[in-house]
Amino acid sequence: MSSISQLICCAVAIALLSCTTARAQESFSLLQPPQTQIARPDLSPAYSSRLQSTPSDENENPQLPSRLQRQIVEFPSHEVPGTVIIDTANTFLYYILGSGKAIRYGIGVGREGFTWSGVKSVARKAEWPDWYPPAQMIVRQPYLPRMVAGGPGNPLGARAIYIGGTEYRIHGTNDPTSIGKRVSSGCIRLVNDDVIDLYNRVTLGTKVIVLSM
Repeated sequence: MSSISQLICCAVAIALLSCTTARAQESFSLLQPPQTQIARPDLSPAYSSRLQSTPSDENENPQLPSRLQRQIVEFPSHEVPGTVIIDTANTFLYYILGSGKAIRYGIGVGREGFTWSGVKSVARKAEWPDWYPPAQMIVRQPYLPRMVAGGPGNPLGARAIYIGGTEYRIHGTNDPTSIGKRVSSGCIRLVNDDVIDLYNRVTLGTKVIVLSM
């Protein structure tokens, strides 16, 4: 065989080997499982707040007795979901879920002579609100400061939900021992974890029903 023939045979052999290798690699890639794209967890503030706002049957606040813990309960009502009902006599606040259920929160209410009832709506909301004692409160307690900046030491706590047409608020507290008691001047108080949860649920215009004693 001439040298030219030998070169031609070698070239053909190399081409065949290359083609076989490429086909083998293609076949192997078809046998491999497809690469799964794993979604990144949603770490947005909105998602985090939903996680923190999930009611539980377990006691979430060791400072509260079991009956005052935030929990989902049976509560038949004709009110639309999202309505807030305050049961002053039993120191409970209900957030209507619908289908005969509600989220129940333990609350502190007005002391004797400072309770009230009626149907109102949410007029304003504030995070870590400043506290300005109403004029009537200053008359009764002139030693009170005229203003307390928002923060952990503020008596309004982490959130305030202002009830339209009144001087009253649904707010947090830096004194969890007052929950379940009649100690306020008419405002409704919750522990900070609970008022944050409620704050994230209610919207401006939410109907608020305060039951009579």
